Amino acid sequence: MAPKYASGKWAIAECDRCGQRYKLTQLKKLTIKTKLVAIKVCPECWEADHPQLKVGMYPVYDPQAVVEPRPDNSYDTSGLDSLGYVSGGSRDTQWGWNPAGGGNYLGLTPNALNNTPTISSVGITTS
Repeated sequence: MAPKYASGKWAIAECDRCGQRYKLTQLKKLTIKTKLVAIKVCPECWEADHPQLKVGMYPVYDPQAVVEPRPDNSYDTSGLDSLGYVSGGSRDTQWGWNPAGGGNYLGLTPNALNNTPTISSVGITTS
């Protein structure tokens, strides 16, 4: 026969993390990396097992390479715009990495996002 224990209904215990006194029935066991450990903590100190602690425990299927890739030739074959730059290709996107001040580095990165500053005034009226 298994040994019998007292119910612990009135038992007092200390939180293993902060040291505060609580009823033993209020303390919870911690789970670290999907394993229950013999640490009992109060409701304020208790935290759920964090998903980042499980990194590397399970295999990850995250393919990056493409089978038999083909080069993007549209940038060279799309023609010139009105300024004489190659235009219309898949990389003809203005991302605005340096729009104020030109951004045309040695004629290699045409920039259509030039900034035109204006100054205006704001008036406040109260009634």
